[in-house]
Amino acid sequence: MCKNNPYDDPQFFEAYSQMGRSTQGLAGAGEWYALRELLPDLAGKRVLDLGCGYGWHCQYAAQGGASYVLGLDISEKMLQVAREKNRFDQVEYRCQSIDEIDFAADSFDVVLSSLALHYLPDFQDICRRVAGCLTVGGQFILSVEHPVFTAYGSQDWYRDEQGKILHWPVDGYYIEGERQAIFLGHPVQKYHHTATSFVQGLLQNGFVLTDFVEPRPDPSMMDLPGMQDELRRPMMLLLAGRLDRR
Repeated sequence: MCKNNPYDDPQFFEAYSQMGRSTQGLAGAGEWYALRELLPDLAGKRVLDLGCGYGWHCQYAAQGGASYVLGLDISEKMLQVAREKNRFDQVEYRCQSIDEIDFAADSFDVVLSSLALHYLPDFQDICRRVAGCLTVGGQFILSVEHPVFTAYGSQDWYRDEQGKILHWPVDGYYIEGERQAIFLGHPVQKYHHTATSFVQGLLQNGFVLTDFVEPRPDPSMMDLPGMQDELRRPMMLLLAGRLDRR
């Protein structure tokens, strides 16, 4: 079982709760405008959300007419907020680690995961588990931190003595595995995978790659402080695959 769960730490959770994506929902998530374009029509679909957090994507699926939505997260604190903010009759929330899922074949039509899988060491295993529970023809749509963003590990800019941004460090790119990052002022364990590993994880587990997107910030957010600097390196990677075979 994955025990990598900083979100139940009270101080970390408090910091996370102040982020735009926490207070504004999907409207505060810079990648949402691009991720939304990858999602199929969810009407009548059975949807699994891996690492559902506050349940914003579960809300979107329910409002889009999904017949059943299961949101999984390892954080009890996140799920408590999800049950308060995004409660729908067809939505169920369950505390479970993503790397423990073991649903029967044809349990879901769509599997979604937003910014959760970089906390797990074995992407191949996750793809195998997702393929095992999707119906053939079903879709797996995910966002992760971009390999350029995760490679060095520190997840911060190099700056000069005055604090001016010089560049983004990329080193150890082909050395996959654990990284110790600072996120919201707290040390957090994440895992770095190359872009090849993400794509091959899908291809080697029966998926046809249907989308590969490196989203820029939403144009509507470009006036926010520091957002122009987000054009200097990719922060996120979006992938979508259709299950062609098991």
